[in-house]
Amino acid sequence: MASKRNVEDEILDAALACVEAFGVRRTTLTDVARRAGVSRPTVYRRWPDVTALVADLLTRELRRILLAEETAAEQDLAGESVRTRLVRHAAGVARAMLDHPLFTRVVDTEPELLATYTFHRLGTSHHAALDALEPVVAEGQRDGSVRPGDPAVLARLVLVTVQNTVTSRRLVADVTDEAGLVTELTRLLDGYLAP
Repeated sequence: MASKRNVEDEILDAALACVEAFGVRRTTLTDVARRAGVSRPTVYRRWPDVTALVADLLTRELRRILLAEETAAEQDLAGESVRTRLVRHAAGVARAMLDHPLFTRVVDTEPELLATYTFHRLGTSHHAALDALEPVVAEGQRDGSVRPGDPAVLARLVLVTVQNTVTSRRLVADVTDEAGLVTELTRLLDGYLAP
């Protein structure tokens, strides 16, 4: 028998395929169950509706991006400051989100799904990002590459800046492409964090 974690991952994988193919509004829990090869009650026991399922899917995908970028950021370049590594990591997360089919689909066609997490409160994925980011900001302050200030405040502003840059990419599409947007984000974050 498959573990609970494996079943959940299979359901989330199926949800990802459905959302990428049909969008959130046209995806049903029945579609997801069919694609995952599980019964409808198996899906309904875990998620009451598609919105809750997609929220968990977005969290999983963002955590995967954060982990991949964190691993890449740990491979320090000789003589690289903590600020440089932090900014490179943040830019990598932005680049990965701009390239991710689920995030681009949601931002382009169903941005209202992100409204709560953009305007009202932090979600699980925000907290995961902040848990990784705050200690790095503090480390950068200790090595002198990050300006003084409350690490929680600096980390929160970095997170909001990356999030808003990614979700607002269409507002600058007429003046720069996504690579240029990430370059500008890098400059913005580096200047913000510099002593």
